[in-house]
Amino acid sequence: MTTLPRGATVRRDAGLYGYERALRRVGLDPVAGVDEAGRGACAGPLVAAAAVLPEGRAGIVPGLADSKLLTARARERCYEQVVRRATAWSVVVVPPGECDRLGMHVANVEALRRALARLSTRPAYVLTDGFPVDGLEVPGLAMWKGDRVAACISAASVIAKVTRDRIMAELHEHHPAYDFATHKGYITDEHAAALTEHGPSSVHRMRFVNVRRAAGIVDPAPLTLEPQLELSGDASGPRPTRHDLQEAVR
Repeated sequence: MTTLPRGATVRRDAGLYGYERALRRVGLDPVAGVDEAGRGACAGPLVAAAAVLPEGRAGIVPGLADSKLLTARARERCYEQVVRRATAWSVVVVPPGECDRLGMHVANVEALRRALARLSTRPAYVLTDGFPVDGLEVPGLAMWKGDRVAACISAASVIAKVTRDRIMAELHEHHPAYDFATHKGYITDEHAAALTEHGPSSVHRMRFVNVRRAAGIVDPAPLTLEPQLELSGDASGPRPTRHDLQEAVR
């Protein structure tokens, strides 16, 4: 993890846009923020996003905050403002099968790298939420609760969260028994009950212990990064039964 460059002092009361202003003062512009949504869910894709906000009033997004602190309606309003105001933005969707193949941490880091690589504007500095991302080819800073203290990370978190929520609402139409439209694939009591009753769907992540238990799989999750046997098919196709899943891993 790198630190802020010399001279880029940020006051405690600098607000959500303070880090970008400090970096611009020392010539590091544009500044990109990256974040993800869905890492802790046991169903659906992982979504990563990157965003670059312009300097000055044009880059001030009304109501912008960490996406998890906003209501669904407020997130939608922020999303529309972010994509309209951003100098550049991108989003990457990692399907459940790839999350299973790579493991969640590796999939997460790779998704953040992809999101940055897809920006139409090359950033001079990158702010990431929580942990550093290697291999960016530009300096960066990992920030604790970055989506609450840096505007560009907040903007990326809104893009990622809204994109994933929309995907989960669509998946609900294919898999209504799981009520993805409500819990978005996270482990709520209702989701756990649906897993117990119906077993995993084709969009559940088979590395998760609770999903494997619901499928009747007792073997430990694979640790290798090599491609694994696909245990999930097309979301629009028939859902594999527990017997199918047990046979697939024998």
